[in-house]
Amino acid sequence: MPLTGEQVWKEVASINYEWGKRTGKRKDVGCTNCYKKRSIFFNHPYRKSHYVRHCLDVMHIEKIVCESIFGTLLNIPGKTKDGVAAREDLVKLGVRIGLAPQVGENRTFLSPSMGALNKKEKISMCKALMGIKVPEGYSSNIRNVVCMKELKLLGLKSHNCHVLMQQLLPVVIRGVLPKHVRYAITRFCFFFNDLCKKVVDVPNLDRIQSDLVATLYLLEQFFPPSFFDIMVHLTVHLIKEVRLCGPIFYRWMYPFERFMKLLKGYVHNRVYPEGCITERFHVEESVQFCSEYMADLSAIGVPTSWLDLANTSIALSSAVIESVLHDKWEQAHRTILDNTMEVDPCIK
Repeated sequence: MPLTGEQVWKEVASINYEWGKRTGKRKDVGCTNCYKKRSIFFNHPYRKSHYVRHCLDVMHIEKIVCESIFGTLLNIPGKTKDGVAAREDLVKLGVRIGLAPQVGENRTFLSPSMGALNKKEKISMCKALMGIKVPEGYSSNIRNVVCMKELKLLGLKSHNCHVLMQQLLPVVIRGVLPKHVRYAITRFCFFFNDLCKKVVDVPNLDRIQSDLVATLYLLEQFFPPSFFDIMVHLTVHLIKEVRLCGPIFYRWMYPFERFMKLLKGYVHNRVYPEGCITERFHVEESVQFCSEYMADLSAIGVPTSWLDLANTSIALSSAVIESVLHDKWEQAHRTILDNTMEVDPCIK
């Protein structure tokens, strides 16, 4: 269970952090407190009574989990969680002795694990990703991130990982992994699919949470301990956040990332980024204002939706003002209440 606001406050209340650079390394010998400074938000008296003090970034959690899964399956250098250090951890723990690294004269040999693919299976998986076709606007072209020469995925964006985890990964692993390994990964994909739905079924949240815990137990049987980093651990707390804050899509990072891309496109002089953004906004507003007074204008750089505002604001016919009698008004009011779901408990 995560710490409450009161418990965190007791840990950080006595910390006096000195801002600025220090000479030498900080030595905290015998210190059991994991906190090094106190957040400025704790200056507010209501801070420690909040149930959710920080919203978890679901977009980047899903992205890093997706990269860890694909990196381990395809054994991508720098992305895989199944390396020599992970095998040595298994030896120290005394589990899966058959996966212990075999040290030779020139190199260290790692026997294949249940969650690793051979070269033939990697080619089959990459070809499956290369052949996927989706409707326009659904996602970017997955073919562009697949490298058949090196059998790995390059340049994965956040939305690519979102589509891979929720729709494509359960499909491309159907014929390349053992059934029990494939079953565990598919359950993990179903969790993210249920988590990101726009409609939350509150009675099913307990079932989703218990299914996630069982899924992590299954993954621990096939993946090394290094796979379960902080991002995989944070998935356990996402359901509680949904229960307290509502659906995920109201607070994830996709709208902010899109807007940041728009602002970065405004910057042509990196010495003065703020001035570039301000001037670009002024130019767009000026062009939009002038385009409203020019008929049949094919403006360059102005979205079509802005040019159509004049047509959408014209009324279809002359307005007719009619005074409704009280009886008709009350009848219409009752009809609306009778067909509103929120009023059903009161009627019953």
